[in-house]
Amino acid sequence: MKSFNFLTIAGIIIFTLHSCREKGYKNISEGEIHYSIEYLTNTGSVSNEFKPKTLVVTFKNDKILFEILSPIGSQGIINIVNPEKGIYDTYVNMLGTKLYYSASPDEIYPGFSWMDNVIIRKTSKTTVICGYECNHAEAVFPSMPGRVYDIWYTDEIKVKNSNASTPFRQIDGVLMSFYYILGGSEMKFEAEAVYKKTVSDKIFERRPKYKLISKKDMDKIISDIVNL
Repeated sequence: MKSFNFLTIAGIIIFTLHSCREKGYKNISEGEIHYSIEYLTNTGSVSNEFKPKTLVVTFKNDKILFEILSPIGSQGIINIVNPEKGIYDTYVNMLGTKLYYSASPDEIYPGFSWMDNVIIRKTSKTTVICGYECNHAEAVFPSMPGRVYDIWYTDEIKVKNSNASTPFRQIDGVLMSFYYILGGSEMKFEAEAVYKKTVSDKIFERRPKYKLISKKDMDKIISDIVNL
């Protein structure tokens, strides 16, 4: 019984630490945001169970690291934004093959080509996600009339130009709930936890031992990964 009580208490503590109902650390400029990934539609043949389930965004002022990793091994997609050193890289590590593309500062990252024509409409709605006050916007696509995607973002996390290399560049705030559309797949990203922590500058450096490829090739690879 003592063992059961201990495990129960431990479970409650863990849930509390990770729950988005907790009050957020306001105005932090260094830490991590953990998002869940929900596959709303999928035209591929591979079960969603074997596809990436989480996105981790590590930030330090204007430096940002996006990591979408597969549940199998350390395979996945990584984006690095490091304006100080002119690094705007996309990395793919799949089955031991390591590839990357180096973008320019004003360029949208590979994998977002399907969303290039998105129209953002800001509204007056608000909500709270992970303890942060969030504003609302709608994302619509001319090619998909009638479809409206809800976007929630906050200005209470101090990351500079957090959406500069994405189709959501019109939104001046950190995305807490948003959608990613690529080919026949639609994915919803929802913030589940925000951590205030010290972040090393080293993680924003260019990765060694990756082969440079074109943006067109990287677009295709990312599309293939998402639509498997």
